[in-house]
Amino acid sequence: WIYNIDAGGKKSCIIIIMKPLLKSLMVIIALSAIFLIKAQVTAAETYVFQVSEKKVISYEKMLSDLKKGPRLIFVGEAHGREIHHSQQFNIIKALNDSKIPLAVGLEMFTTKNQGKLDLWTKGGIPVDAFIKAYYKGWNVPWFYYSNIFLYMRDNKIPAIGLNPPSEILQKVGKAGFSSLTLKELGELPSGIVCKVDEKYMTFIKKAYLSHQYTNMDFIHFCEAQLLKDKSMALLLSKFIKKNPDRTVVVLVGTTHAWKKGVPEQIRSLSKELSYRVILPQIPGSIEPSSITAEDADYILLSNK
Repeated sequence: WIYNIDAGGKKSCIIIIMKPLLKSLMVIIALSAIFLIKAQVTAAETYVFQVSEKKVISYEKMLSDLKKGPRLIFVGEAHGREIHHSQQFNIIKALNDSKIPLAVGLEMFTTKNQGKLDLWTKGGIPVDAFIKAYYKGWNVPWFYYSNIFLYMRDNKIPAIGLNPPSEILQKVGKAGFSSLTLKELGELPSGIVCKVDEKYMTFIKKAYLSHQYTNMDFIHFCEAQLLKDKSMALLLSKFIKKNPDRTVVVLVGTTHAWKKGVPEQIRSLSKELSYRVILPQIPGSIEPSSITAEDADYILLSNK
């Protein structure tokens, strides 16, 4: 017997079993499904640390602020932590349930794959073909994000591919921004420059060390990170100008979500674009004791 196990779009696998073991296995599958559902409910009940007030507030109070109209809501993630994606899903769903017109900005899709994203949110591409497109630019398991993507498709929420082409980022990381050809520059948002200052280098240094990129020239690493931040900011700004009725939930790594990352580049483009920054609690890295209002607005706590 061959069974495909799919618990709410989260994980799937194929298991070959002997018939006498069927009853026992079905019980295990049922319990596993219940556990996954329970985990999602728990994520929705997360408590929140409000950075400006230095106090723990309810999830609902944070949502109330988000519903008041910031145009951009950055929800940071450590890519390989499933709970962070559950938290992102809960925020998207809560805002959509409140009838707020949404779009979602995605680090895991490049600008070259925008056509696939458009087809997906219009229901014009099958799941298997979309998953192939997903893996072309991202190596994090699909099931971490599957609930988000399926929800966006089912609710026709527009998606924005924010990442520059991977081959361009790799080239900048190895040889610097000045190594790009005119053709490669043409694949980036128009007018983009990549001038790293001392303030940005100080900010990026922690990411450089934590990502173990010490075999890469530090200045080139900074340029690659700044290129991503600037490109994302330009694309988000352009989208909002064309879609003034929409709030954009931006799903990016924590380094890009920090106020010194993409939000700082947004601020340099327009002081009128309001935003909120939400970071997940990461022990030893992102904690209420170490984050200030210059870094983020909220921290999603692992528990109260």
